[in-house]
Order: sequence, then C-alpha cells, then structure tokens
Amino acid sequence: MVGEAGDGISAISEYDRLTPDIVLMDITMPQMEGIEAAEKIVRNHPSARIVMVSSVGYQENIVAALQRGARHFVQKPVKPEVLYEVIKYVMRDETTTAKSAERECSQCEWT
Repeated sequence: MVGEAGDGISAISEYDRLTPDIVLMDITMPQMEGIEAAEKIVRNHPSARIVMVSSVGYQENIVAALQRGARHFVQKPVKPEVLYEVIKYVMRDETTTAKSAERECSQCEWT
C-alpha cells in the first residue's frame, strides 16, 4: 500500500492510517516540518522506518532528524541506486543508526 501527504500533519495521519513499511519524508513541508512530523510518528510508532530526503542538507538538520527518530538521511538530488541501497538497508535492520548505515552504505552521499 502506498500513501502520500503534502504536509507534516497529513503525514502523521497517513502513517496512522496505513502503517507503511517505510516513509520517505522531506524536511521542508507546510503546516509542520518533516523533522517534527517524524518525531511524532516515531513517538507513537517506535518501529517506524523514516528516511529523510531533503535538499536542506545542513549538518544540524541531519543530526536533528536522526535524533528525533529518522533512520537515515539522503540529500536531493538522489540517485536511484543510492536510494535503493538506503531503502534496502533500512528495511533489513530494525536497529539502523546513521553511523552504522554510513559504514555499510558505501554508495550513500553524506554531507
């Protein structure tokens, strides 16, 4: 099942409704930023797998997203093969962290 949300508030309600296997979420969204939405989703669903995909690749945004529950971060524009590897990695491991993902995902782009 696939869902789509145009803002952070809708992302939370869509997650609650669909409970997807993985979420690709932007940081910059109307009504509620993606980092805050990710935090709320993870608070209610600790096993949620959220990958932040954003053109806003400032170190503080990456750290904030990962501290609030995102499992990984990729910067736009994303190469399809990189996104594939990130998704494969996040889906494989329930306890993914940014540092272990960085070591294992040699094709991933980090800023």
